[in-house]
Amino acid sequence: MRHVPLAVILVVAVVGYFALRDYLTFETLRENRAALLAFRDANFMGLSLAFIAVYYVIVAFSLPGAAVASVTGGFLFGLMLGTAYNVLAASLGAFTIFLAARWGLGRTLAARIETSRGTLKRLKTGLHENEISVLFLMRLVPAVPFFAANLVPALVGVRFVNFAITTVLGIIPGALVYTWIGVGLGEVFDRGETPDLSLLWEPQVIGPIVGLCLLAALPMILKAIRGRKGI
Repeated sequence: MRHVPLAVILVVAVVGYFALRDYLTFETLRENRAALLAFRDANFMGLSLAFIAVYYVIVAFSLPGAAVASVTGGFLFGLMLGTAYNVLAASLGAFTIFLAARWGLGRTLAARIETSRGTLKRLKTGLHENEISVLFLMRLVPAVPFFAANLVPALVGVRFVNFAITTVLGIIPGALVYTWIGVGLGEVFDRGETPDLSLLWEPQVIGPIVGLCLLAALPMILKAIRGRKGI
């Protein structure tokens, strides 16, 4: 029974990928733009709760459309509130995956790693010694899939409080970028264009993120240097 929650998430993720990938798109948002804005103006709190709930489901079940949802947050609610909603929904979804994996497969796997020897045990020991830094890096490095950053820590037994803190703080930079793109989405649609998500890789955007990555890795680097020098 402990494996049921994670199994449900995986099944829904696979089914959702094939069933929803053609619907959770910018084209769908473009077609429903007027209706969404009208509903927002008539029932701001209702749309806010609905947006958070939909985004939560997308993340919790690893459905396609997370980037579209993040941009939509900026389009509907502006930079500050949109970022807050994006971070809240994505964090809650990440917590769901983590706890589902920890309750089932993660507990079994972590126990086996703990009693093992060799490389696997050394990797786990190294992770726990640098838990905060590693978790921050997993959130900040754009190349790490969001689902992997939720699942892997649960499977190797990291502490939930550390996972929660690094998740909330670590996804803020990316959330700001995507929400910022969404703020100007109306003008993009008016020009008949599609949002350019490659902006994340522009030097002025990726540069500060790389800086944060280096800052997150600094404790590990200093610890390695001290270890070599015997400090």
